[in-house]
Amino acid sequence: MKVNLLLADFAQVVQGKLYIMGGGWSVTGPQPQPSAVALKIEVPWTQTNRRHEFKMELLDAAGRPVLLPGPEGEKPVIMGGQFEVGRPPGVPPGTPLDMPLALTMAPLPLMAGRYVWKLSINNATKDEWEAAFSVRPPSQPS
Repeated sequence: MKVNLLLADFAQVVQGKLYIMGGGWSVTGPQPQPSAVALKIEVPWTQTNRRHEFKMELLDAAGRPVLLPGPEGEKPVIMGGQFEVGRPPGVPPGTPLDMPLALTMAPLPLMAGRYVWKLSINNATKDEWEAAFSVRPPSQPS
């Protein structure tokens, strides 16, 4: 599958299209901000009409899962689910079909540093299925 990822302030899917606001950034903060990952997954014809599992995981600069505190203790920042793309009538056989996804999140309390959102589909991943970003350190008084 071919995947395009874009970090944004906000994203949503409406009638099969991605609507993105404040997209294309790679530096944020230092204050936590609402954000989204917009994905356009190009599903090959041979992979349509079947269920696929995806997972988007937030990793630190060393490739370790980012853990955030919660009511049940620290947990990794992971979003996931399933998708299935059907073959619409009239589409020529062999045509890849688009699956847009918008993963939105509340402000995450991240420390200054480098992070990456890493996507896996059906437990497989590729280097290009990543979106890296940096969180600025807080300003130091002069």
